[in-house]
Amino acid sequence: MHKPRAMFQGTASSVGKSVLVAGLCRIFYEDGYRVAPFKSQNMSLNSYITEDGKEMGRAQVMQAEAAGIKPHVLMNPILIKPTGDMKAQYIIEGEVFKDMTAMAYQQFKPELKSRLKVLYEKLEEDYDVVVLEGAGSPAEINLRAGDLVNMGMAELIDAPVILIGDIDKGGVFASLVGTIMLLSEEERKRVKGVIINKFRGDIEILKPGLKMLEDIIHIPVLGVVPYFKLDLEDEDSVSTVLDTRPTMTTEQLVIKIIRLPHLSNFTDFNRLFALEGVSVSYATHAYELEDADLVILPGSKNTIDDLNFLKESGFAPVLNKLKALGKTIFGICGGYQMLGRHLYNPSLIESAVEQVEGLGLLPLDTQFETEKTMTQVKGKIISAQGPLKDCLNQPIEGYEIHMGQTIWKDACLIPFVVLHESLGIQDHRIEGYHDPDALVYGTYIHGIFDKLGFTLPFLNALALRKGLGENTIRLSGSMHTDYHAFKESQYSQLANVLRDSLDLEAIRHILFES
Repeated sequence: MHKPRAMFQGTASSVGKSVLVAGLCRIFYEDGYRVAPFKSQNMSLNSYITEDGKEMGRAQVMQAEAAGIKPHVLMNPILIKPTGDMKAQYIIEGEVFKDMTAMAYQQFKPELKSRLKVLYEKLEEDYDVVVLEGAGSPAEINLRAGDLVNMGMAELIDAPVILIGDIDKGGVFASLVGTIMLLSEEERKRVKGVIINKFRGDIEILKPGLKMLEDIIHIPVLGVVPYFKLDLEDEDSVSTVLDTRPTMTTEQLVIKIIRLPHLSNFTDFNRLFALEGVSVSYATHAYELEDADLVILPGSKNTIDDLNFLKESGFAPVLNKLKALGKTIFGICGGYQMLGRHLYNPSLIESAVEQVEGLGLLPLDTQFETEKTMTQVKGKIISAQGPLKDCLNQPIEGYEIHMGQTIWKDACLIPFVVLHESLGIQDHRIEGYHDPDALVYGTYIHGIFDKLGFTLPFLNALALRKGLGENTIRLSGSMHTDYHAFKESQYSQLANVLRDSLDLEAIRHILFES
């Protein structure tokens, strides 16, 4: 007999599947079960490196944290990272497999099916309960043949399904009924309940509709989850964060993150959005940088394409102007590579061009390689120049995911981060440089802003340069100095919301008795 499991599918993308799965993982964890999340296939540019150097989707990392366990690549065996031109990089079991078109992947899927079952069963061995997440909608009838992530996966492991609809966008009854109607008879039998998510308003007004919905689909409604806001590293919140337009005052440090077409790992900046005394937003147009005190070039899944975007969209001259004005520019991973003089692409990994000119803001060269660097790292700040004066020896933790190696080309550059641990093994290498004559910084370390011992004194030094008061930048009142403790509090609040709004007895029956 198999272990308790259930798959949560949605009527569309961004209906809240990832967050509800995380919340249920936290509930089962609080109730004393060993619980794990699972999503067979995730399409995302927001990835994470595990302790053993494997790459997986960030949503399953969040869910694993909610479940009180360390993330493992078995929780997300297939990660698809779009690269443009209808192609994507396919990460299988945490390692780069190859780049493929969507059609080539469709033809390759049958080879993965039996392997997925083995990997799922291997994960299941160590846990009492597994909470699965689907992707997009199971009613994408053109993709049903060879499906590995919705009904195809549920069928493979004989998992019951609970369907989630988003009422906030409108049309939730039509989307739920339409999804059910587009399923085959056998698939409809697998759906044991539906959940309405992101509800705002008076539940009494909604109740007649719930009864009519049940009469139409003959499937019970297992709960109505209210619209709520928590600080979770959720992929469904990406568009909301990217489109946020904050209010700005002259008493704030203005931080602009360039919204690259292939932007990756937006969670690098979660900590910045939680600070008081700063205005943080994404810039789509070059003119939006004009009032910036700090400009961040984020990571990219296609560095050369995004570099060309910066040049063609007018960002390059604005960045050079900001450098001349003494403004601060900070590049992370792909953004770090773009800051340099040249990017060499001899194996044509990033594009069909063998060499491109960088932005020329740092005297560095990058060469793309076929082997991908994937590692968790620990280190410390080793420069005390300029805004780093109060950051010396502050610890840094994060991870690296990149295809290229960057070469220091000028003795005038100063290292500002040294690593002492990589993949849990002692290491000693420089992983960040800055220009002593200009406030331009670059590093491969994702998550560098998570450690407040570095971030707060660095930003406060920039605030002083702007003429703001001391300690202008600080944690908001609701935040913990310990980021882990803060996230734990958010997962507990999420669990409480779901305990109040879902029929947990019915959900447990579906998991344990189906």
